[in-house]
Amino acid sequence: MAQNTTGDRVKRFLGIDPEEHRLNDAAFFEDGSFLEEEVSTREFVRSMLPTGSGITAYLKSLFPFWNWIFHYNLTWLLGDLIAGITVGFVVVPQGMAYAQLAQLGPEYGLYTSFVGFLLYWAFATSKDITIGTVAVMSTIVGNIIISVRAEHPELQPEAIARSLALISGCVLLFLGVTRLGFIVEFIPLVAIGAFMTGSAISIAAGQVPTLLGIPNINNREETYKVIINTLKGLPNAKLDAAMGMTALFALYFFRWICNYMGNKYPSRRKTWFFVSTLRMAFIVILYILVSWLANRGVTDPKKAKFKILGTVPSGFQHVGAPRVDTEILSAIAGDIPVTIIVLLIEHIAISKSFGRVNNYIINPSQELVAIGFTNIFGPFLGGYPATGSFSRTAIKSKAGVRTPLAGIFTAVIVLLALYALTSVFFFIPSAGLAAIIIHAVGDLITPPREVYKYWQTSPLEVVIFFAGVFVSIFTSIENGIYVTVAASGAVLLFRIAKSPGRFLGKVDVYAAPRSSVRGGASVSRQTYAGETSHPAFIPIDKSDLSNPEIELKSPLPGVFVYRFGEGLNYVNSARHLDVLTVHIFKHTRRTQLGKYDKIGDRPWNDPGPRRGQATDTEEIAARPTLRAVVLDFTAVNFLDVTATQALVDLRNQFNRYAEPDVVEWHFAGIANRWTKRALVAAGFGLDRIHAAENSGEKGAESGPLIALGGAADASSEVAPQTVSSGKGAEDIEAGEISPVSSTRVNGRLVPVYGINRPFFHIDLETAIKSISQNLDATGSESN
Repeated sequence: MAQNTTGDRVKRFLGIDPEEHRLNDAAFFEDGSFLEEEVSTREFVRSMLPTGSGITAYLKSLFPFWNWIFHYNLTWLLGDLIAGITVGFVVVPQGMAYAQLAQLGPEYGLYTSFVGFLLYWAFATSKDITIGTVAVMSTIVGNIIISVRAEHPELQPEAIARSLALISGCVLLFLGVTRLGFIVEFIPLVAIGAFMTGSAISIAAGQVPTLLGIPNINNREETYKVIINTLKGLPNAKLDAAMGMTALFALYFFRWICNYMGNKYPSRRKTWFFVSTLRMAFIVILYILVSWLANRGVTDPKKAKFKILGTVPSGFQHVGAPRVDTEILSAIAGDIPVTIIVLLIEHIAISKSFGRVNNYIINPSQELVAIGFTNIFGPFLGGYPATGSFSRTAIKSKAGVRTPLAGIFTAVIVLLALYALTSVFFFIPSAGLAAIIIHAVGDLITPPREVYKYWQTSPLEVVIFFAGVFVSIFTSIENGIYVTVAASGAVLLFRIAKSPGRFLGKVDVYAAPRSSVRGGASVSRQTYAGETSHPAFIPIDKSDLSNPEIELKSPLPGVFVYRFGEGLNYVNSARHLDVLTVHIFKHTRRTQLGKYDKIGDRPWNDPGPRRGQATDTEEIAARPTLRAVVLDFTAVNFLDVTATQALVDLRNQFNRYAEPDVVEWHFAGIANRWTKRALVAAGFGLDRIHAAENSGEKGAESGPLIALGGAADASSEVAPQTVSSGKGAEDIEAGEISPVSSTRVNGRLVPVYGINRPFFHIDLETAIKSISQNLDATGSESN
């Protein structure tokens, strides 16, 4: 039907036939057949535009607490109260210890933790995660401060840290609000594991000098240098070693004895868990008492018998807007990417992990909103970059947390510590805080059993894992992150580019009880002669570890079935098409055997037999001619221009090879409408009559088989159905009978896909039957 829209007029002006491959609007006919409506650019644009209901849902998703806050009850309150207080006793000593890793005063760790616990609950999609100071982020912040101050000594450490948090928070908030949280999926598990392991080793090694009281050790150097210098400085260890080593031993002993007692007395496991959780608080209190007894009357921390924490300011002493100007932005610009990556990795990985354990799903984009907002507001109270903590999240989860509101109770504990306990913190031994850090980061090291699982799954990724760990140890944590992420991305691209496609063979499959085939028992075909078999397609090269005794058969002579491994795109299209060409040319012959009677007429890349030998040997003559290619598109979600053009080039090459015949192209398992549109635009999917009209090629008079379907009906049998493959209602003609296996809908058979695209099939078996019907209808030879 002729149209004269603005688009059609533009096409004619550009020399494009507006009727080429045009689909009518979706049409349904009395016999149940229908024409597919082609997806349009207008539809694509319209799908991108926000709707009223979509905007409402989006705004509601920004504040997830709205879905559960009105159901809050006393049971939830009790669980949140216990979990919040438990985490509070852990976060206070950890926060002060981690702040020292960031080259900041201990109070900054409390500021950061307070803001994280206070704000996260309103934006959270995870009930378990806790936002605050973490060892890895604190170490990176400390490295950044040292690096920036080396060139800009006039910049204060807290100004650098607060500005870094504000800028990173703004970026994270933007990513979350625009719902770009999917980018975290580009960071694989092996990269996260290597990052955590390398960071833990680096942090632990850097704390050993403080643990032992060894002076003059630069713990910001490369990890291997820190280890070497620490070993050299062992004779210079001081009294701090007694405090640090005993504290570290006590932490591990407490955990071991609590786990042992919990396993021995399961009925009291919860009690022993809480005792184990409070071990850090117990150790801090104990060593404050020991330190006070040893240093009574000391007002100057430098005069203490061993290194102590010193004065911790009470309350919020650094409230105000963080410094953001050209000087500080230029100084920290190069360190913003690594800060954002670490914030993403730690928070999303931890929240997703505990979501799977506790049977709920987190929204990565919304989690970015949460940590983004926290890091924007935190610097105004003195906070530095904060993200999710693995150790505190694990404690919170095991303590029985019920909702994200538990963070409020932890914030209260931190607030009390800031205003009521700062004078007590004066006597905390620095070696004791080092023991707490080493004990905490020890859990971040990937255990050998997990690395062995990596090896069993993907040996190459184990290489990436150790590369990330070694780079972190011998250079820096930041370099370790970049190496693992870049290497993982390179492996992904390499795998896509070299993704293996497989030629498939056909085999009849019967359902048999396991007991009849176990232990090497032989099952004859006659045993299941009455059972209905169904066809299956498996790789000819048996790369799927299928039974090597199975003899695969070609679906039809001269017909090839090919399955793509990991999609078809501009990266791997050349490889796939080369494999198709080589294999098909090897197992077929030209339709015209005597086409090159003279040696001089043959192309250089097909020189044929040596001079004096027959041009067409018996071996070549025995091969079938190329009749059809079936492409399994179940793994293909989208076709780009390069891949589409590659298919067109291959079609033209095969048609020249098979002339005067025309090679049929069938596609199975296409799930994306845009993929269909791309194939149709390239001239695929049309029946042979209309393909000949569009390409000038010789076509056959037979329409291909159409798969019919509907609601399941056990009584359905093979039944005739009148179908045609025209482009519109006026093209539907009676008389072309295509027997198909189908089901019934309200007593009648209807096509699964539109009849105007008969070369797109629901599965491989339907495609093979269609080819068989076409060859029979055209009177083609079997070989």
